[in-house]
Amino acid sequence: MTVFGERLSGALETYGPLCVGIDPHAALLADWGLPASAAGVREFGLRVVEAARGRVGVVKPQVAFFERYGSAGFAALEDVQLAARDAGLVVIADAKRGDIGSTMDGYAAAWLEPGAPLEADAVTVSPYLGPGSLRGTITAAARAGKGVFVLAATSNPEAFGLQSAEVTAVDAQRGQTVADWVASGVGWANRAAADAGGLGHVGLVVGATVDRDELGLTEESLRGAPILAPGFGAQGVALGAVRSVFGSLAAQVIASASRSVLAAGPDGIVSAIEAHRRELAEAEEETHG
Repeated sequence: MTVFGERLSGALETYGPLCVGIDPHAALLADWGLPASAAGVREFGLRVVEAARGRVGVVKPQVAFFERYGSAGFAALEDVQLAARDAGLVVIADAKRGDIGSTMDGYAAAWLEPGAPLEADAVTVSPYLGPGSLRGTITAAARAGKGVFVLAATSNPEAFGLQSAEVTAVDAQRGQTVADWVASGVGWANRAAADAGGLGHVGLVVGATVDRDELGLTEESLRGAPILAPGFGAQGVALGAVRSVFGSLAAQVIASASRSVLAAGPDGIVSAIEAHRRELAEAEEETHG
């Protein structure tokens, strides 16, 4: 198991699969009585961190909602991520960065290098310049004991046409889909951890609302990969359905919920987190009878 895989596994075993998104979009800021400013998103993020502390193992700040406020927004994100990491939370920066060569190396240094102002435990990345474009980032993450989450089968409906398309690349198998080609193309980094029965440091974003069979996404290509699964809560999939949706892969799943938690407001967020945790725990108890 990798350093990141060990830490993530420990968080999931202790707190369960719930991941709380930190998404301070304008409507939520207004509902929370906070200004639409860098100061507002900072306060929002810190309140979510405090509510998550000791209740969940993972949080996922959505970088765009901080970035919109420029340098002050990034400074706010630095404070939120530092507070979250100090609280013992695994922080997945949802930045969806993707490029080639030295540019991707720069992104890796920004988000994954120990001591960097924006240091997170993992970052989301885009593979659509080819899975090979992520090799340097994957290697840098391993050296730093960090993780990456690669977009493979996203929950937005319009992605299906792209991710289910058949790949014509020379390294693809006949009939292989883009989604499976991406997952297979980064899976080399998880093989040792998977063979040892653990989680690797290269995760995959696989929406809870997608049909993996229709996307041609095989269980072999997902072996050993942490699975960041959006689509729970407000997007329509009940948290209690983690096992029915993901089957034998359920233990690898990080169930991401944002609006269904954050809509409870600053006074109700703790209760919302606890309710989400109970739903997950009750479903697991029913499964094991």
